[in-house]
Amino acid sequence: MPPPLEYGAGTNVGLVRENNEDCYLSRPDIGLWLVADGMGGHEAGEVASSIAKDYINQSVSSGSNLKQAIEQSHHAVKEAAANNIGSPNMGTTIVVLRINGIRYDIAWVGDSRAYLWDREKLQQLSTDHSYVQELLKSGAITEDEVANHAQRNIITQSIGVSNLKNVEVGQVNGVLKPGQKILLCSDGLTDLLADEEINEILHRSYEENQALVDKLIVKALQNGGSDNVTVQLISAPTQDTLANEIHRSFLHSPFGPLIANKKRLKWLSLGLAIGLVSVLASIISG
Repeated sequence: MPPPLEYGAGTNVGLVRENNEDCYLSRPDIGLWLVADGMGGHEAGEVASSIAKDYINQSVSSGSNLKQAIEQSHHAVKEAAANNIGSPNMGTTIVVLRINGIRYDIAWVGDSRAYLWDREKLQQLSTDHSYVQELLKSGAITEDEVANHAQRNIITQSIGVSNLKNVEVGQVNGVLKPGQKILLCSDGLTDLLADEEINEILHRSYEENQALVDKLIVKALQNGGSDNVTVQLISAPTQDTLANEIHRSFLHSPFGPLIANKKRLKWLSLGLAIGLVSVLASIISG
């Protein structure tokens, strides 16, 4: 197993809410992180987010992919409500990250978000399941109108909502490069900080991820703290980790036994060199 990636994580109830319905999971040992934003106020939003978190943790640990785990967590929250655990009105949004070597997979439901920070710029990877996103997609509103739209907090998908038989799971994947970071957050951050403000804080890349997470949360509180806010920041593999990953990949390739056996590799290299010289000599003499 490659060494665990550096990350920072934190959550805060905010300055207005009485309870924290957000939760997060950090499992660097298996490359799994998530942020869940429960809904329902005192109608047990925190129960829904906790059930989804625990179910996805267990499901992914047992071999399920992210889409399967999220879909199953939807039914788990609905089943809990049917058995009088929590509330019939509870639900949660969620965003989940899985990193395997240099590859990442992200899946989400609702408006909890994932961003990629690439040293100089912040790029939103997830696409909100929200009413304003539908308006934007249809051309009814512009990008500039999204942030201040009166109905920007209306979501169209969430885990556990009783009238949804199944949930639509958004997915994206890619390859991480050294120096990049992935940010996961609830809308308690993005409703109060514009992408430019988040990007400005992340530019202090000389600071550790935990310090950057703390600064993002403090900034959300300074901007009003009107919601629970949860943030995770995960660094891409380092150059050493990438080198180890490449070496490990070769060891598991058809050439692995040759690479593992240094003596045999030495003679193979010598043979290839002699063969190359022979071919060159033949071309020159010809």
